[in-house]
Amino acid sequence: LNLSGNLFDGSIPLELANLTQLRYLYLGGNQLTGTIPAEIGSLANLRDLSLGGNQLAGEIPPELAELINLRSLQLARNNLTGTLPAWIGDLTNLNYIALDGNQLSGNIPSEFGNLVDLYTLSLSDNQLSGELPQELESLTSMEFLALQRNQLTGEIPEWIGTFSNLWRLYLHENGFTGPIPTALAGLVNLEELRLNQNELTGTIPIELGGLSQLRTLYLSDNHLTGPIPSELGNLSQLYTLNMHGNALTGAI
Repeated sequence: LNLSGNLFDGSIPLELANLTQLRYLYLGGNQLTGTIPAEIGSLANLRDLSLGGNQLAGEIPPELAELINLRSLQLARNNLTGTLPAWIGDLTNLNYIALDGNQLSGNIPSEFGNLVDLYTLSLSDNQLSGELPQELESLTSMEFLALQRNQLTGEIPEWIGTFSNLWRLYLHENGFTGPIPTALAGLVNLEELRLNQNELTGTIPIELGGLSQLRTLYLSDNHLTGPIPSELGNLSQLYTLNMHGNALTGAI
């Protein structure tokens, strides 16, 4: 059932729960209001749930934890509130999560580390806080990781460097501290790296010069020091290099 990209308003009909064989439900890009009906949790065969780009409010109903066959959860760009539910980590068939552009709060649950087939995790533009949980290191299938514009803190963990399939890494506009990990050199397929507007310190690692696929590198508005590594000159695919608002020294 695909009704996306229209001008439908009002709430999501509770009668959708009667479509027990439904596998794909696309209602995104409308003007739907109200809360996400708990009744959707009874659609045991559902694989894709797409409700993004509406005006839905309230918390994500815990009844959705019954959707054990779900592969894609797309609730982005609504007005959803409450903490990011830990039970999402029990939906182990998920490979796509987009919850960006809401008002979700709390820490990223350690249970998300159970989602070993996940290749997209987009949680940007919320109110998430705390450090990245160690358990996320198991998400080695990740291709797109977007956590920007939250209130995340702590150091960027070394284990992110094992995500060798990653091609987009967006950590900008948070409160990350400490140095840029040299382990990022393991992201051999990375095309975009955005670390700007954090509280990062130390020098720019020369290892970033080995990211041969990199096209965009944003390191601006941190507390980085020292010279620009000449190894960045190896980034022959680079078209944007942004390092303003630091304390870099030496010759250009």
